[in-house]
Amino acid sequence: MRKKSLMKKSLALVLVAAMAAAMAGCGGKTDSDSSTQTPANDSSSSQGESSGGSDATEGTDSAGEADAAGGETAAAGDLFGDEVDLNVMVWDRGDAAPNTTTEDNNLTKWIQQQVKEQFNINVTYTAVPRSESDDKVNIMMSGGTSPDIVFTYDQDLYYNYANSGALTDLTEVYAQYGSNIAKYCEEAQPIGLLGDARYAVMKQRGTESARHLSYIRKDWLDELGMEVPKTKAELGEYLQAVKDKNLGGSKTIPWGMSGRSDTEKGYLNFIGSYVNFETPCDEYVYNETYVVVAPGAKDGLKQLNEWYNAGLISQDFPTDTSEDVLKSDVANGSVGFILDDVTARDDQIAVLNTEIGHETFIPVQCFDLPDGSYRTPFEQRYAMFVMIPATVSEEKVVAAMKYLNWMADPEVAVNIYYTPEHEYDELGLPIDAPKEKKHEKGYPGTCDDLSIMNQNFEWVNDAALNAKSAFMNQNPQWATEEWYKSRSDVMDIGKYRYPVFSYKCEAEQMYGADIKTRMVGFVYKTICCPADQFEATYEAGYNELVNAGLQKILDGRTEYFNSQG
Repeated sequence: MRKKSLMKKSLALVLVAAMAAAMAGCGGKTDSDSSTQTPANDSSSSQGESSGGSDATEGTDSAGEADAAGGETAAAGDLFGDEVDLNVMVWDRGDAAPNTTTEDNNLTKWIQQQVKEQFNINVTYTAVPRSESDDKVNIMMSGGTSPDIVFTYDQDLYYNYANSGALTDLTEVYAQYGSNIAKYCEEAQPIGLLGDARYAVMKQRGTESARHLSYIRKDWLDELGMEVPKTKAELGEYLQAVKDKNLGGSKTIPWGMSGRSDTEKGYLNFIGSYVNFETPCDEYVYNETYVVVAPGAKDGLKQLNEWYNAGLISQDFPTDTSEDVLKSDVANGSVGFILDDVTARDDQIAVLNTEIGHETFIPVQCFDLPDGSYRTPFEQRYAMFVMIPATVSEEKVVAAMKYLNWMADPEVAVNIYYTPEHEYDELGLPIDAPKEKKHEKGYPGTCDDLSIMNQNFEWVNDAALNAKSAFMNQNPQWATEEWYKSRSDVMDIGKYRYPVFSYKCEAEQMYGADIKTRMVGFVYKTICCPADQFEATYEAGYNELVNAGLQKILDGRTEYFNSQG
């Protein structure tokens, strides 16, 4: 989750005031009370399985749109129209090849040539710094200077725009020109609807992946004569043994954490494992943003506080906001356990394994729930909300949908993600070249930033095939094929998706961004306070959250869920 600031919310409110009147006839305000999204889970699928039933339910709306898109799609000869200029947002990560820019490089040139030849559309790009993209989009939207296509991962931001008349209603243009999106990105599309109106098309994720994953030093477990832990209690015994034996040398860190303020990845799965959702309403109300204040979560915070004060967790982690210290500690062999994004520490583990000469960290699920089962939150099938501002002319809206629909074609998406010059491995899968090789050919290091619709390739969820491919394409070789396969197996233990709706209650629109930022600080302070001050620190921090609007949000989410019958 990216950092949310008060500026974002205030800018959104400015946007609402500035644009609602001007855009009254350009995709008016929706009836938000009727704008629902089928939950991605129900009580029968909360533990240990994916949301298969709800995926089928969500597919009903999307399939209907697919039929419409397929039945009314413009004939191929109609796609080359009058010349149109189209400006598209692109993230700037500072990884452009030498002598190129984010907006002008060999990949953008390839896209521009293809789109010009097929549709007579002249594409240009506006670069937005990735680290502050939502705030930048807000500024451009409120000032009337935004690109013709913008996007965000932030559902709150999307909802604010859509519900204020700031976005184009894409329902008809999607039905006419969105056949590839409906076909190849079907699972992702329902969340882009508000009522019967579509205000975003959704990027479809590829590989189904857990939000976060834990790793533990298997070689240290062997040295200690301990089994891979299956519970939090067993994890605690291991952490203490690592400290007692100084297995990482003079700077032994049993559990390595960082202090990034824009994500809960370092603690969320652990604290969430203390929470037992009693009802489907609980699952919705206390999603990932709010689970740390759900009943039972305080016990998880207290355990982390105890381990921190016992020296089992990185002592200065809140100051490591860039993660540089954690990266160094993992690569140097000081750390015995980490909870992070699934592949975030691969590079450091590779360095460590290469230096030591054998495998070290292995994936592990040991965060047992109160009933002894597990819950591994997975990414939703949708990724970014891809939007067209209401200020965009009708001809450009059509051009934008043609552009996005073209990008949804798997062949196009592969060429963008892996570059048009990509190679294939022995299994027939495209190879993602290292950044250095991309730069040599004038491509950005993160080509996927230009592929804003589809990662849903045929092979992405074949765990055995992907493990084999990852093993074959390692450079250097740092893990076995079995290691890669085990990562998929461990992630699948307790596979779970939180329920989602497109609707956002008024309190969440008003206070949500600020609360998300405050929540991370609340957790860090509570973990790091002296043990005898835990209760006071917790109560003070919780009251601050309530005063900032937390209870209003929880009440609003509860009221909405119950209103759905």
